[in-house]
Amino acid sequence: MKITDKYIPREYLSLKINYCRQRLKQLPNFSVNERQIRGVPKKIICADGRRCFIDSKSGKVLLDLKHEKEELEAQLQIYESIWQVNFRGEPVSDLVPCKINRFLTINPGQSVSLDKAFFDSLKNDDNKKYQKYKSNFFNGIYYRSATERDIAIFYTEMGIPFKYEPSISIAGLTKTINPDFALYIKELDSCKFHEHLGMKEYADYMRDTKVKYSNYIGAGLIPDLDIIFTQEKEDVPFDIRFLEAKLNSSIYGSIICHDPENDSG
Repeated sequence: MKITDKYIPREYLSLKINYCRQRLKQLPNFSVNERQIRGVPKKIICADGRRCFIDSKSGKVLLDLKHEKEELEAQLQIYESIWQVNFRGEPVSDLVPCKINRFLTINPGQSVSLDKAFFDSLKNDDNKKYQKYKSNFFNGIYYRSATERDIAIFYTEMGIPFKYEPSISIAGLTKTINPDFALYIKELDSCKFHEHLGMKEYADYMRDTKVKYSNYIGAGLIPDLDIIFTQEKEDVPFDIRFLEAKLNSSIYGSIICHDPENDSG
């Protein structure tokens, strides 16, 4: 994963730092050694007294955890450096990683949790209804606009996994919908959607926006918390800093509005 060296808003950066610190405390210390077994060199991975051959099933699990720890250590170093450049003191202590259970109603009386399993089930770049342009190419995908490509670059640089225009079923609709982006926020084990409205034809986009708001709200989602809306017009061009602020607000709002007692579908 590419680790960004760009500005990250204060609250979201606090959450990232706290997530890395919390997860690193949960992981053991690792070492890899080589031994001769019947004259054959074999690598052995050790983790807090546990030893496994590195090519065994258990050894591969430990090796994945070792790689995760190394990546977290690299991330934490970068995030703490960004914090020292832009802010003072320690990261916000109450912005701690926690599972935020949000639910999407897909049929009357049937909801799914917007967690990693949901995110993993989504198919990337699944909307074939509209033309895309070769000039808007990034990381294996053609985007329908230069702005959507820039948004994809932004999420990639922020280290946020996303699916572009996946197909999603929601209550009240006979056909699936394709939000522009489905995001996975690992620090919260929760998904968010992002709709970008390039309002060239203002009347048409206002109508479409009202329909999208209605559909999402009817499926149990909350605008600005579960769905990020961004816009652009010819006289009001899109600025990625606007998305920074919207994303930060959505993640921060998810934490401060979270009620653990209501984590049920």
